[in-house]
Amino acid sequence: MRRGFLAIAVALGVLALISAPTACYLSRGAWEEAKILSRRQPISELVRDPRTPKNVKEKLKVVLAARKYAKDSLKLRAKDSFTTYSRLDHDTLVLLVSAAYRDTLKAYTWWFPIVGRVPYKGYFDFDAARRDAKNLAADGFDVYVRPSDAFSTLGFFNDPLLNTTLRGDTLSLANTVIHELTHNTFYASGQAPFNESFAMFVGARGAAAFFRSRGQEAAAAKLDAQWEDDKLLARFWARLIRSLDSAYAAHSYDKGARIAARDTVYIRARAALVGEIAPQLKTINPRYAERVPLDNASLLARRVYASDLDVFDTVYEKEGRDLRRTIGRVIALAKSNRDNPFAELRRWVRGSEVGRRESK
Repeated sequence: MRRGFLAIAVALGVLALISAPTACYLSRGAWEEAKILSRRQPISELVRDPRTPKNVKEKLKVVLAARKYAKDSLKLRAKDSFTTYSRLDHDTLVLLVSAAYRDTLKAYTWWFPIVGRVPYKGYFDFDAARRDAKNLAADGFDVYVRPSDAFSTLGFFNDPLLNTTLRGDTLSLANTVIHELTHNTFYASGQAPFNESFAMFVGARGAAAFFRSRGQEAAAAKLDAQWEDDKLLARFWARLIRSLDSAYAAHSYDKGARIAARDTVYIRARAALVGEIAPQLKTINPRYAERVPLDNASLLARRVYASDLDVFDTVYEKEGRDLRRTIGRVIALAKSNRDNPFAELRRWVRGSEVGRRESK
């Protein structure tokens, strides 16, 4: 506990070297993290406590078991993360704000120490989030605001389980634990789409493997179906991005025409999402297709978590569906090309396919 607060104190000292707005934002984040750390209770004690409701105990047991599986079987860097529990004063952890230019598929980004440039900003101060979102919209950006119930400090602190995360079912809890421990294990600075998409893959495949190891095939099958839905939507978002790129390129010298063209693309995308994609979804309510926001900010925000998900599964297949080996392979490839880890994964996939053909 003391080590966590010392780290925060050092971080606050560094903030003196950063511009005032960023320093204020980060110091608020450090303060909120300090409160979270100060409220930590060992999960093992809560499990033994007779006052803990039975359904909560069962969820907490799953968290501890999923963490152990991630550490022992997947060799993720767990440290003491998810061995404690903290209760927040409210039912939302942070609000995430994303923004994007309307006449080009370019995200508005923020820069922070260590993690580099990222296409979203998390706010513990919800009024500040709404205020900044309003200002960005007034400046002509598409803006997307949504809640988040979990986050990772990338292993700098031993992240506790939060009450905002505990609201989920056991499947989402196991997925979240493994997802966040993936961030603890590897995080490429300035490569948010790669980091989040990789963690999505490990969380989904890892949670399914975890439940199979416990003989819970129905739970594993549902997680597999959720992952297939995620990949289906990821492919749709990728096609939509290509359509938008083409529309913008066709009107490269006229901003107004670019915006009008993109509006037409989104109208067609909505029809395709409702008529073609929704009927194929197995675990997502089809009404999602009618309600999900369609604009550049929301599209790019979703792509942060759904970039080229199929390439991870391709590596997984080529590694004999051995998830531990796949994680090691992906991390090694990403380290060899930190500026474009996705390109390195695709290059390796192509090379392994050529090698397989030549060996026949």
